Amino acid sequence: MPHSLKTSLWKQFGASIDMLENAIRLCPTDHWNANTKLFYNAYHCLVFLDYYLTTPPKGFSSALPFTLTSPDRIPAAALDDLVPDRIYAREELLDYVNYCRKKCRTLLAGLTEARMNEPWTTEPDPIGSPSTVYYSVFEILLYNLRHVQHHAAQLNLLLRQGINAAPGWISAAKDDLYKS
Repeated sequence: MPHSLKTSLWKQFGASIDMLENAIRLCPTDHWNANTKLFYNAYHCLVFLDYYLTTPPKGFSSALPFTLTSPDRIPAAALDDLVPDRIYAREELLDYVNYCRKKCRTLLAGLTEARMNEPWTTEPDPIGSPSTVYYSVFEILLYNLRHVQHHAAQLNLLLRQGINAAPGWISAAKDDLYKS
């Protein structure tokens, strides 16, 4: 895979992760503790960021455990049937952001053209999806980047509504793909 393509992909993926991190970091502790929508949004985003970076996804295990539950037992602020085993502190989620960021950089830095075209499937799906989904590794990376950006934007909206502040736009990752 061309070096320039990996670098460009990292700059944009890393920027999305940076925006997610900045939204979590900006939220005041009292607002974080009082607004479970912020927590569930960030938690959901991070677990799926980690999951979609797992190639192959079989055997995935989150660093911050969760339970799959029935739809009638899902907390109102939760995004799906993936429910955390507890409400994790903001600092724990920030640690998870760093873990996922390193995982993403490692995956992208080692990406070859052959690896990029390998299949990424959700069968069997530890996240609980009822159907099998097929992607290439490259496509799941793009899907994942869009998913992170979507939830970073939602967090920014919640922050704007709750504290009348949100972090700014980030155009590129804060660090280089090959340097820490």
